[in-house]
Amino acid sequence: MVVVRIDLHTHSTASDGTDGPAELVSVAAAAGLDVIALTDHDTTAGWRPAAEALPSGMRLVPGAELSCECADGEGGRVSVHLLAYLFDPEAPAIVAEQRRLRDERRTRLRAIADRMAADGLPVDADEILDRLGPDATAGRPHVAQALVRAGLCATVDEAFAGYLAGGRGYYVPRTDTPVTDAIEMISAAGGVTVLAHPFAFGRRPTVPPEVIAELAQRGLTGIEVDHPNHEPDARDELRALAKDLGLVRTGSSDYHGTNKTIRIGQETTAVEEFEALVAQSTGAPVEVG
Repeated sequence: MVVVRIDLHTHSTASDGTDGPAELVSVAAAAGLDVIALTDHDTTAGWRPAAEALPSGMRLVPGAELSCECADGEGGRVSVHLLAYLFDPEAPAIVAEQRRLRDERRTRLRAIADRMAADGLPVDADEILDRLGPDATAGRPHVAQALVRAGLCATVDEAFAGYLAGGRGYYVPRTDTPVTDAIEMISAAGGVTVLAHPFAFGRRPTVPPEVIAELAQRGLTGIEVDHPNHEPDARDELRALAKDLGLVRTGSSDYHGTNKTIRIGQETTAVEEFEALVAQSTGAPVEVG
């Protein structure tokens, strides 16, 4: 029996990964993947170069990871990430919201870097943004990389733990898209949506099951069940929840290149779940090499 290996959550230099979109495709092919989704944060800039680099027979699922907020089930709000796939990238609502989010991310990065510089840390916002270029999605990982380059931290994870985590002095909040608005926006553009790493350890607070049930009623297509930051008990609970709610169950690495120790293809999606996801989309095709 031929085994098809599918990874539906990866990042390139179009956001906070370290592999260019074309290089990412090569890394995926070398790892034996048959299908890969490019899901950079709040941008579709990597779609075309990734598609052009596809080797024969390999498939690319164009997507994005959207920065959202939703109810926490206790009267407050919580940050969540929504994986969107196979939507029309030219839909006006998506173009406008992704532009707003990217602009806000750059403003946020500058505010964080300026606070650090004011405290004497060797971090320069202009240098970080110049490295990124005008089209890439900026984020805290790029500040973390600057801290590593300056010798203040050994790794990106250490930089987050020491300087960039929520509640720290250098943390700056941002205004994300209400998740229900994002689900409706992607659906209107022919796409499908999967809630990313909802029970991930180290990302507290998480989204409770009752809120996920509400999102399913609003059009959510699936849940990312198998993720490197999901413990076995969390996976079992999410798998059962997805079955109860009729949601697609995906598995993905959340690969970021050298920014994380996670291997591409470390977690994968079953073929039947992938086919169920694609069958519900009408916005953009799966690219085939």
